Amino acid sequence: MPGRNIYKDYVADSFYHVYNRGTDRQIIFRDDLDYRFFLYLIKRYLGEEAALNSVGIAYPSYRGSAELLAYCLMPRHFHLLLYQHDRKGMMNLLKSLSVAYGMYFNKRYSRIGPVFQQRYRASRITDESYLLHISRYIHLNPDDYKKWTWSSLPYYVGELTADWLKPDRILELFEGEDYSRFVDDYKDRRDDLEIIKHELADQLA
Repeated sequence: MPGRNIYKDYVADSFYHVYNRGTDRQIIFRDDLDYRFFLYLIKRYLGEEAALNSVGIAYPSYRGSAELLAYCLMPRHFHLLLYQHDRKGMMNLLKSLSVAYGMYFNKRYSRIGPVFQQRYRASRITDESYLLHISRYIHLNPDDYKKWTWSSLPYYVGELTADWLKPDRILELFEGEDYSRFVDDYKDRRDDLEIIKHELADQLA
């Protein structure tokens, strides 16, 4: 039986929780350079300024068709919260991101074969409260989530800004309430984890 969220429902103007992990549960981010390169790729495809390759040709830009709202990169997997404006926005972004990172990873570590276990999985989010829970779940992935460098939480609490990340779609739902307090609410955290684990194809941690 196929796992959950392998077959994706591509709908314009929709939110998606996207996730994937390394093939055979292997580590896909071995050091800080790997994390930074993955984020560089996101900036390449979603940043305001066009990114050029070594011969001056622009890489594809998906800024008008997809937005990154939240993320967390873990040693063996990643989570992204995306909003796509058109039906192919998410698909095109994830294809470019996965291929480019796979080429980088294989070249750096002198390996061949797929880096990711499968094509990414994506769950469409249609409920506002579930959208908030997903953002919290993503940020709570690391045990030391307040100190974890490789998530979008610092952008949500005003420590960092970036033109390739759009947390406002989530933050505006709080109407002035404290997002940090929302994340720190451990009672709700336990409830959210159980709900979201059911939605995921399998446990990625």
